[in-house]
Amino acid sequence: MKPTSARVIADLEALAALTTDARGAQRVAWGPTWQAARAWFTAKLQDELGIEPERDGAGNLWATLPGASPKSLIIGSHLDSVPGGGWLDGVLGVLAGLEVLRRARESGKPPITLRLVDWADEEGARFGRSLAGSAASAGTLDAEAELAHLVDRQGVKLPDALAANGVTLAGMGTARAYFDRLDAAAYLELHIEQGPVLEAMRKPTGVVLGTMGVERHQLTFVGQAAHSGAAPIHLRKDAFLAAAEFALACRDISIAYSGKTPRTRVVATCGVVKVEPNFVTAVPGSTEISIDLRALDGKVLGKMLADARKAATKAARRHHVEVRWSPLLHITPRPFDPTLMGFVRAAVKQVTGAAPELPSGPLHDAAEMAGVVPTAMVFAQSSPGISHTKVEDTPRPALDKSIRAFLIAVDATIAHLAAGAAAPRPAARRPARARA
Repeated sequence: MKPTSARVIADLEALAALTTDARGAQRVAWGPTWQAARAWFTAKLQDELGIEPERDGAGNLWATLPGASPKSLIIGSHLDSVPGGGWLDGVLGVLAGLEVLRRARESGKPPITLRLVDWADEEGARFGRSLAGSAASAGTLDAEAELAHLVDRQGVKLPDALAANGVTLAGMGTARAYFDRLDAAAYLELHIEQGPVLEAMRKPTGVVLGTMGVERHQLTFVGQAAHSGAAPIHLRKDAFLAAAEFALACRDISIAYSGKTPRTRVVATCGVVKVEPNFVTAVPGSTEISIDLRALDGKVLGKMLADARKAATKAARRHHVEVRWSPLLHITPRPFDPTLMGFVRAAVKQVTGAAPELPSGPLHDAAEMAGVVPTAMVFAQSSPGISHTKVEDTPRPALDKSIRAFLIAVDATIAHLAAGAAAPRPAARRPARARA
C-alpha cells in the first residue's frame, strides 16, 4: 500500500480545531482540553479500528493491534501541549501512529504486534517535570521523590491533579512492569524539529541522531549590595557583573566545542537571571543564573561543564564575590539505534532524495525509550523554526514528505522485526537513573 499523508493531515486539522484558541494549543496535561483531546482520539480508535485503548498506571494511553507474533513495534508521541503551543508538537507523532494502525488493519493481520502510545505529560508544562509518562515506563522515574511535592501556579498539587485523572503516585510505579509485558522490540517516533536547522538547509525532513545529554545547574553569585553612587567601581563586590561574565564565557565554551557536523553541534544557554536587591540605585549583591549545557557526546558534555565551573570561579574571583552551584538536571546523551536509523535514512532519501542528519536538542519521549529498547526518530521541518508558540508550523509539502517517510520507515522496521520474530534477543536494558 502506497503511503499517503492526507488522513493524517486531516486528523491534525480536526484536533487543532477542537483544542486550539486564539492563544494557541491548550492541551496541557491533566487538564480539561487534554482530556477532550484524549476522548477524541479514543473515539477514533474505537470507531475506525474497533480498538479499546488501555491506560497504564502512569496514565499513558496504549492502543494495540495484535499481530501474528507477540513481538511488538511501539510508535508513540504525546497529545499534551504547552499553554499557547503549536498545532503539531507531539500530536503529529500520535496521529501518524494512528495511520500506521489503519494501514495495517486495511492490509490484514500484521506480522508483528503494533502498539501506539500517547505518553502522559511529556511537556511538564504545568508542574515542571517533563517526560513523566515515558520515564515511568522506562523505570527512571521515582514518582514519590520527584512528583509528590510539585505544585502548579494556581496552588494545585500534582498528586491531586493526578487523582482527578484516576492516576496515583503509587500507580505510576507500576508502569515499568506494564511495559515489560509488551515484548517491545523497537520504538519509532515522528516529531517536528522545533528548531531552524532543516529550514536553513531547505530540507523537509531529516534523520535524528539521538537526543543530546543535558547538564542544567543554578549558580548563585554572592557579593555585597551597595549604593550605586557611594561605592567606587574598584571596591565593589558586584554579583551581576560576575554572572554576566560567566554567561559570556559559556557562549565562548559552546563555540569552542561545536564541531562542523550536526553530530558535534553543542549549545550552552543562560536562560534565567535573578538580581537582588533589583533596583536602579543598588549594586547587585546577589545574582542567580542558570546554565543549560547540551551535547550528543557525553565526554564533550563533561568537558563543557568542567570549563563552565572554571569560568564561574574566575568570574567570581575577578569581581570579589563567591559562587555556589546547585544541580537541577542531568541527562545522559541517548544516541539512537544504528539499524533503525538506517531504515529512517533510506526512507527519507526515498521520499526527498537526501537524508540530512541532526541531533535533537529538545528532549522527547524517545530519549527515555532509547534506554530500554532500540529507538529512532524522524524530524519534520519546522517553519519558522520555532515551537512552543502558536506560530509553530510546518509547510504542507514538508509535512507530507515527513509523514510518508515515517510510514516507509515503519514498514521497513516491521519487515525487519518480522524476519527475526523467532530469533532470541537479549533482555531489555535497564537504564541507569539519569536525573539529578
